[in-house]
Amino acid sequence: MTRGPTLPAHRPSRLPTPLDAFNAAPDDEAGALLLHCLHSPRWARRITEHRPYPDVDSLLAAADEATYDLSPTDIAEALAAESLPDLPEGTYAAATTALTAAHAAYEAKFGHVFVIYLGGTPPEERLDCVLAGIYARSKNDPEDERVMSVEQLRRLATGRLLEKLRGAGNRATSHPQPAPGT
Repeated sequence: MTRGPTLPAHRPSRLPTPLDAFNAAPDDEAGALLLHCLHSPRWARRITEHRPYPDVDSLLAAADEATYDLSPTDIAEALAAESLPDLPEGTYAAATTALTAAHAAYEAKFGHVFVIYLGGTPPEERLDCVLAGIYARSKNDPEDERVMSVEQLRRLATGRLLEKLRGAGNRATSHPQPAPGT
C-alpha cells in the first residue's frame, strides 16, 4: 500500500522580539529609547551605531563597554539627569528628611546626585538601602566615588535596558531580569 504525498514539516515562524524591533528601529527612535536608560547622547549613539545585535547578551555587553568609555563630561551629563529614587508610599517624614539631608551633603561634597542601583531590592528595603549607601559612600574620596558612581550608572543602564526589552519570547539572556533601576 502506498501513501499519498506528505506535507512538508511545518515550522512555526519566529515572532519578532523587542530586540528585533530595537535593531530595526530608526536611529533616532533607538537613541531615544537608550536615553531613557542612561542620559548620555554619546553612549546612546555608540550603541545605536553598532546595531544589529544578535542577542540581548551582545547588546548588554556593548552597553557595558560604552559606559566604561564615557568621558568625565559624559559622566557628569548622565549624573545630572538622575534623581533620587522614589520613596515607597507611606514613608514617614523623618526618613524623607534624613534622605534629603544625606543627599544634600553628598551632592555638596561630590557635585552630583547620588546614584544607586536597586534592582532586586524589595521595595520595603529600598529606603534603608539608599540611606546606608549614601552614608557609606559619602566617606569616599572624590575619585573613588566617581568610579563607584560610574559603576552604578552602568548597572542602572543595564537594568533599564533589560526592562525596555522585556517582552514575549525575550528570555534568551543569561542575565537576571532585574527590577527597574532607580
